[in-house]
Amino acid sequence: MRKRVSGIFIATALCCSVSAWAANSGEGQINFTGEIIDSACQVVNGVSSPLDVSLGKVSQTAFTGSGSTTATTRFDIQLKDCPETITSAAITFGGSADSSNANVLAITPGTGAATGVGIQLLDKSESPLSLYTSSTAYPLQSGTTTNDLVFGARYIQTGSTITAGPANAVSTFTVMYN
Repeated sequence: MRKRVSGIFIATALCCSVSAWAANSGEGQINFTGEIIDSACQVVNGVSSPLDVSLGKVSQTAFTGSGSTTATTRFDIQLKDCPETITSAAITFGGSADSSNANVLAITPGTGAATGVGIQLLDKSESPLSLYTSSTAYPLQSGTTTNDLVFGARYIQTGSTITAGPANAVSTFTVMYN
């Protein structure tokens, strides 16, 4: 009987040590870093004064298949009154993603709205930008200088067919200072 109690005790101790090891094997660490700055640049085209970018009227026949695009329309996000401690900034665009291409903006749904297209955002070199991904950093000048951060937008075919109608979208943006 004594051997049986000892065996049960050893088996219980072994199980406890194995479960303790299993519980500890999922640990990790995250170090958060950052800095509180005294001020940031003034965003000229903020929520209270949004930037309107007209992509114009485009014929359905301008598209040749999924992935085809229209001409790029350039627009600038302006930052001014930047402090000397901020030397560059990147922009992250947000908004509703197209159901066929999560990297582009979805057309605002509604009665008669166009389908089969989205709006693709581009950086200053006209390389496509994915939603919720930072652009490359743009150098900034401090003081009263207005910094023009150049971007572009164009329609892109995301479906096999396109229907005509209003092709509008809304994007938000976040400025990330470096």
